Amino acid sequence: MQKNKKVSQWLLGAALVLGLTGCGQQEEAVLKVGATVGPHAQVVEAVAREAEKQGLKVEVIEFSDYITPNAALADGSLDLNSYQHLPFLQTYNANNGSHLVSMGESILMRMGIYSKTFNSLAELPDHARIAIPNDPTNGGRGLLLLADANLITLKPGVGHKATLSDIVENPKQLEIIEIEAAQLPRSLEDVDAAAITMNYIMSSGLDPKEFGLYLEPKDAALAVMVVAAREADKNNADYQKFVKIYQSQPVRDFIQQTFNGTIEPAFQ
Repeated sequence: MQKNKKVSQWLLGAALVLGLTGCGQQEEAVLKVGATVGPHAQVVEAVAREAEKQGLKVEVIEFSDYITPNAALADGSLDLNSYQHLPFLQTYNANNGSHLVSMGESILMRMGIYSKTFNSLAELPDHARIAIPNDPTNGGRGLLLLADANLITLKPGVGHKATLSDIVENPKQLEIIEIEAAQLPRSLEDVDAAAITMNYIMSSGLDPKEFGLYLEPKDAALAVMVVAAREADKNNADYQKFVKIYQSQPVRDFIQQTFNGTIEPAFQ
């Protein structure tokens, strides 16, 4: 009986150890956060370092395109992502039947018109070839940028949903070409200018001050990026903690020191 009693005590102790180990594993759960290569990933890495100080482990997963991070978030492969503006998120939901929501603002990421051939908009010749993103939201954003730069005129009220068919005036008869967003920096070798978001300019190693002809206004709604989650998880405490850390002073300082005003915090 004594032997059986000792065995029972050992089994009980082992069960307690296993139970505590299991709890420990739960406490060390890792948030998987997707971000596109370049500034978005750099900032999320900074958030991850700050989060670890506060007991929250974050794994940053990098992507090279605009579609996969939302698909991975929707199917549960990611917990959060950080790379897009709200209109792009809403368009993705509408086109894919997903339910992704913004958890808060992240960084200000302006689109610009860039060229390796010309030094100003005035130098662009008639029939110049201008590339814009080929996804619906950022393609419209590119057209808005061209319109804001007085290169074209769009139908009134089309906003970021503008398409090539919405161009009503094109005095220089520009040839506007749609190209996958991540390939736009490379396209500068083959076109006269391109409308490119800042993350792809910087991840390609191009100096925005050297090649930039015109930048989106700072108050442009499409320049404000967000952290996204599945709607069902919007009240998750760890996800909310991640966003709070993202919007903290140490991360603000990192953005300002790293990008020197090229990219700015979108949060107050």
